[in-house]
Amino acid sequence: MKTAFFSFTDCGARLKDRLRSYLLDEGHQAFDLRREAGLKEQAAAAFAGADALLFVGAAGIAVRAIAPLVRSKLSDPAVIVVDELGRWVIPLLGGHIGGGNELALELAAFLGAEAVITTATDIHGLFAVDVWAVKQDLAISSLEKAKRVSAALLKGGEVPLLSDYAIEGRPPRGIVYNQGGGAGGDGFGIIVSMRRLDGGEAMLRLIPRRLYVGIGCRKGVSEGAIAELFQRTLEKLRLDERCVAGAASIDLKQAEVGLLNFCGNRGLACSFFDAAALGRVRGSFSASRFVQETAGVDNVCERAAVAASGGGELLLAKTVGRGVTMAAALKRVELSF
Repeated sequence: MKTAFFSFTDCGARLKDRLRSYLLDEGHQAFDLRREAGLKEQAAAAFAGADALLFVGAAGIAVRAIAPLVRSKLSDPAVIVVDELGRWVIPLLGGHIGGGNELALELAAFLGAEAVITTATDIHGLFAVDVWAVKQDLAISSLEKAKRVSAALLKGGEVPLLSDYAIEGRPPRGIVYNQGGGAGGDGFGIIVSMRRLDGGEAMLRLIPRRLYVGIGCRKGVSEGAIAELFQRTLEKLRLDERCVAGAASIDLKQAEVGLLNFCGNRGLACSFFDAAALGRVRGSFSASRFVQETAGVDNVCERAAVAASGGGELLLAKTVGRGVTMAAALKRVELSF
């Protein structure tokens, strides 16, 4: 996680430095704050660019700093307050999807402090579907439906979970898991599937992000041309767009504006591989003499898709659009409770 650190007194600064050193040793990154900026400006920058904001000091100061910035559980970072004597660790925001509760428990264990967790499913020891989705890298179709799942469990009810994929481990209390039952039906519950579904409007859909698209393109190709072929690819595979985890191409295209805009506007990370790396990808691929002569490898889109998926299954071979080629590969879906 990329974490921004705040403190307001000399005592708080000493504890902040201690927590900062601990988290950096644990693999966190520090979000750099502009020293000349005021607290509100610093908080706004961190809210937009960090995964977590850690305030050492009074909770009221933190609340006032972040209040105008709060938008959505899906996008807000974790916000945690630690009193300057290190007795209490309080996740104020992003406890589930933002990872705030988990981080608070970790910091409390380090300090020998008490983590003040207030989210209902946690204090009752129940399954938190949004936390599980984040850990399994599943897109959440609806926060309102996720709340319905939590409400049903808190009332002591049972929630059916249907999945296109095997889920290892013992289902949590209240979850009735139908292994290999397939995604469908119109009743209330949870569906784990990458497919486009008809019906099932009452169901909470969790979409595994495991599909990678490989893209080849001519110089100066437009974002629109790439987007057009992208939609055709998803329609051909009958997959929900939210299952796409990333895109990939050859390093010769890493400054291609249309490609970069396509990925940026969809929040997709784009990996770039050189010709030698693409050539080492194992599998059976469509070979092109023209591509070999111009790019140094016989195929870009198929090899890039498989490379980005970590050697996954090529679901869709090269398809051609307006100056664009595209292929899709699936990383193996491994899920566990």
